[in-house]
Amino acid sequence: MSVLPLVFTCGWASGINAYAVVLLFGIFGATGLTDEVPESLQRTDVLIVAGVLFLCEAVADKIPYADSVWDSVHTVIRPVAGAVVAALLAGENGSLPELAAGAVGGSAALMSHLVKAGTRMAVNTSPEPFSNIALSTAEDLGVAGIISFAVFHPLAAAIIAGTLLLLGIAVLAFLAGRIRRFLRRRAQRREGRDYRAPTPRRPSDEVADSRAAQPPPW
Repeated sequence: MSVLPLVFTCGWASGINAYAVVLLFGIFGATGLTDEVPESLQRTDVLIVAGVLFLCEAVADKIPYADSVWDSVHTVIRPVAGAVVAALLAGENGSLPELAAGAVGGSAALMSHLVKAGTRMAVNTSPEPFSNIALSTAEDLGVAGIISFAVFHPLAAAIIAGTLLLLGIAVLAFLAGRIRRFLRRRAQRREGRDYRAPTPRRPSDEVADSRAAQPPPW
């Protein structure tokens, strides 16, 4: 059970930014700051891929509406990443079965991802982009801080992560109206793209129609 707090915290953080979690754990393990990180997360190729994807997310996550598209794509990726990282951490420690660790990490990642995606839908109802940038920056700093703290104080970090998750669920329930407006607006834009405007009529078409409407001379 000693690794359970670390597993839960990394799952919660993976639901917000899975690439940052992999990158931070890999750096901490490669630099010798902790012995809890398995060798597979410290590989150079893993760190390079995680770093590139983290930069892509750092950009996409700050653009209105693009962040919601990015969240939709990562609905499966983030929980899977949380489960895999949690299983690797538990397998390295040996005090918790990998299967149970993966379930805890994946479930925590799924819940925090849903909170993040729903909150972004609510933020996207505002016309300005500054709220997206501020929220994304706060999420990146929060993930970096909580993972760094969890390496040295896993139980305290797990309590903080659990509290933030509960607060996020409460905020999401409060913003339910805004989320519905976002979904309605997106559906209207989709319908607008599917609509095809009629072909403009030429003057010759109008003359032909007027002649056809005139009664015959006999």
